Amino acid sequence: PTDIRQSCLTPPPGSEIISSFYGAEFGYVGVDSVLEQMRRKAMKQGFELNIMAVGQSGLGKSTLINTLFKSKVSRRSVKPDDEERIPKTIEIKSISHDIEEKGVRMKLTVIDTPGFGDQINNENCWQPIMKFINEQYEQYLQEEININRKKRIPDTRVHCCIYFIPPTGHCLRPIDIEFMRHLSKVVNIVPIIAKADTLTLEERDFFRQKIKEDLRANEIEVYPQKEFDEDAEDRVINDNIREKIPFAVVGSDQEYQVNGKRLLGRRTRWGTVEVENTAHCEFAYLRDLLIRTHMQNLKDITSSIHYEVYRVRRLNEDSVQYSPSLTPSPEYDWTGIRNMPHCLV
Repeated sequence: PTDIRQSCLTPPPGSEIISSFYGAEFGYVGVDSVLEQMRRKAMKQGFELNIMAVGQSGLGKSTLINTLFKSKVSRRSVKPDDEERIPKTIEIKSISHDIEEKGVRMKLTVIDTPGFGDQINNENCWQPIMKFINEQYEQYLQEEININRKKRIPDTRVHCCIYFIPPTGHCLRPIDIEFMRHLSKVVNIVPIIAKADTLTLEERDFFRQKIKEDLRANEIEVYPQKEFDEDAEDRVINDNIREKIPFAVVGSDQEYQVNGKRLLGRRTRWGTVEVENTAHCEFAYLRDLLIRTHMQNLKDITSSIHYEVYRVRRLNEDSVQYSPSLTPSPEYDWTGIRNMPHCLV
């Protein structure tokens, strides 16, 4: 009979020959094709990304969101209202879009918070936003524990909150500190210096350092959090990002001719501020973080850390409710969650 070793398939470059329990050597198995299977499945299902923009009026929130996705995706761009006034209370408004690029489909939801920071008394103005974020967690939790739950639960949880810091050039305001101190425990916060072209390079660097000092002094952890770095390679990449945070950005949905090229920018008397030129502003770093390098990680941290904290607390509350003899636990923190695997898809 023919020797089985002579009739085995020739493995492709890079594969390793494995041996059966009979000692005969077999060829390429095809385990690596699972990556292509996952890619095809993900392409069919599409992706979801929910971004919240928070900041007072006039900081360019709508313009920046439009610049990020190079299309009119902000709420004010889609639903312009000539008579729109500053609301008396904070409102939460969202709008969703289906975006497709090179065969990849993504459902993008942009959440706006008109009225934040625009009142005379801004005390506890973060509470409606906290309530909205927790409501999305609760909605997802109820779908999860449902007996006849859906095959794929719609994900409305906020994956990232972009916080717009006014370019004062001094330090964080009390409202900035209060918001980030409370909300950093329930959502991934990416702070940015809005309208950075109003600051000189020296003022920008000084302001960035003052913001970092304020964040450290108030023990505020913004994304990417150090404790969630998975390995040394992640730590190196994220340390580089943490050095640049908060990003000093400029947004624009207007194109101008610069050296024979059509570029997004802001034209001034002295020249054109090129949005995607890192020598002019750090918009490109923000875009890469949110879309090109850390989009999936933002979703993973939301699912396996922030949502998990909420889920554990809620289930503990329910168990106490049904078992009156149990003593309610104090307010839940991240202890015990930090060491959990956070690479869930």
